[in-house]
Amino acid sequence: MNSSGKNLAIWVVVALVLVIVFNMFEGGKRDVKTANVAYSEFLKLVESDNISDVSIVGRTITGHLDDGTKFSTYTPPNDPSLIDKLTRKNVIIKSAPEEEAVSPLLGLFLNWLPMLLFIGIWIFFMRQMQGGGSRTLGFGRSKAKLLTEKQGKVTFKDVAGVDEAKEELEEVVEYLKNPIKFQRLGGKIPKGVLLVGPPGTGKTLIARAVAGEANVPFFTISGSDFVEMFVGVGASRVRDMFEQGKKNSPCIIFVDEIDAVGRHRGAGLGGGNDEREQTLNQLLVEMDGFETNEGVILIAATNRPDVLDPALLRPGRFDRQVVVPNPDIMGREKILKVHMKKVPLAPDVNARTIARGTPGFSGADLANIVNEAALLAARKNKKNVSMEEFEEAKDKVMMGSERRSMVMTEDEKEKTAYHEAGHALVMLYAKGHEPLHKVTIIPRGRALGVTMWLPERDKLAHTFNELNAQLASLFGGRIAEELIYGKENITTGAGNDIQQATNLAKRMVKEFGFSDKLGPLRYESNQEEIFLGHSVAQQTNISDETARLIDTEIKHLVESGELKAKEIITSKLKELHIIAKGLLEFETLSAEDITNLLKGKKVKREDNGNSESVDELKKKTKTPNKSTADKKKPLSSVPITVKNTT
Repeated sequence: MNSSGKNLAIWVVVALVLVIVFNMFEGGKRDVKTANVAYSEFLKLVESDNISDVSIVGRTITGHLDDGTKFSTYTPPNDPSLIDKLTRKNVIIKSAPEEEAVSPLLGLFLNWLPMLLFIGIWIFFMRQMQGGGSRTLGFGRSKAKLLTEKQGKVTFKDVAGVDEAKEELEEVVEYLKNPIKFQRLGGKIPKGVLLVGPPGTGKTLIARAVAGEANVPFFTISGSDFVEMFVGVGASRVRDMFEQGKKNSPCIIFVDEIDAVGRHRGAGLGGGNDEREQTLNQLLVEMDGFETNEGVILIAATNRPDVLDPALLRPGRFDRQVVVPNPDIMGREKILKVHMKKVPLAPDVNARTIARGTPGFSGADLANIVNEAALLAARKNKKNVSMEEFEEAKDKVMMGSERRSMVMTEDEKEKTAYHEAGHALVMLYAKGHEPLHKVTIIPRGRALGVTMWLPERDKLAHTFNELNAQLASLFGGRIAEELIYGKENITTGAGNDIQQATNLAKRMVKEFGFSDKLGPLRYESNQEEIFLGHSVAQQTNISDETARLIDTEIKHLVESGELKAKEIITSKLKELHIIAKGLLEFETLSAEDITNLLKGKKVKREDNGNSESVDELKKKTKTPNKSTADKKKPLSSVPITVKNTT
């Protein structure tokens, strides 16, 4: 007899014992409470006034004596004088129709239905408590899923832009496939690999690629799956997860977002329960405790390595920490090509150009650009995706969607054009500034106009002159408004520019040491996200005198940037008018278009066939001056300029 048969037999015996005990108690209670009397004796009791009340159901009579004793009897077929006798003796008579005959088995079942239901529920819950993790009470079972991707399988060929991280994990996969190659030289299999990087860089994708490449069991679980409403469940799930891993070794366990369970111990500062700490303690023991977990490799991913417990990061637990950064220009080009394989492309599509125009983008951002371009092409009923759709998708992701339905007056449009022309002019002539890319006065996102610049290459550091040039370009829009419309007619459109300039100047003084008076000291406190347990112990104290000096230096940098912008625009005022008129005419100008306008060449547009020179633009619109600006009505909405600084 197998185990299931034995369990069934045990439960049958338990049920029979319960039925017998229940019958014994119920039978005893009926004998005590109810007395069966003969019909003749019943008549004597009636005559002697010992009957209190009776209930007549068919030929069965039940009732109570004067002392409260319950009795029952059975009447003969014909006794018409019975009712008269009972009425004469003032006996309370109750009558009811005769119930239909019920089968004994059905009656027994109905009587035992509550008890059987209780037994059934009890058996169900007992089995659930002993059952697997998918059942109701299987709290302590691991929720790790065995990944078996037959369709949509991801391999290392699908991962691009993170070559160093891929090499690290390729070695792990090779070790699992051929461990003897490494063991003969005394090498040990790494116990854990931690993938660290910003969101969207492909950490989970790399883990899926490992699962696709390695011919070993691959378990995946999220860090939040360990945390439950019951204390001790997380630790139990960790134990069960590693037990499953040992049974299927060699295997890989992937824990996504491990910071949900691996945070610093003691961060709660005594408040609340320590469920997360118990789970972390169990994880530490399982990874490197007295018992060894040979053949079980733990791969974890997080974008918050600063909050992880130091004991979790040491060698022996996570032997390798693989950084998965945002890709460089070569990596972005490779990522774009991977995603472009799924999209029909036009001959003019150049992945290199798109990669150059997306500095600081993650893999997820690039995938989004390709998807948006495909959607735009589908909306236009095109058979393939051209460079035009990719440029439009890039602008949409970086700056927001176009808001052509927004109603702008000619006055507002003109001020926005001069504002953006001021930015563009300073970017062109400020020494050390990155090249100008595009200027538009089409409202996008939360901005009424946008001026973009793009670096020629991915820069890892910036010089003092480059940052000063950037400060000057930020004030180009405000200075242009002041010179064209007068200081009293400056709009609030430079609010975002001033914010960016202030933040940049603060970092130059307090972090980068670009102030001669303050020296190469860091005066900025930790600006990372607040984490209880870290932030409590961190303090930055500076004197009032130093604080005033910092404010002075920040103001000096900002004002010098503003002065530089004013010098450039004042000396190039004629070119400012040309760019502004071009924006009013074409709404969007590239760096090439602006260069052609300044050289007196024509700007061509393929969509409408228009081409106008500088002389034609001058004839078409007059240059506003301070006197005409005073007569203009106040703006109902003001332009806001946002420049992409990635």
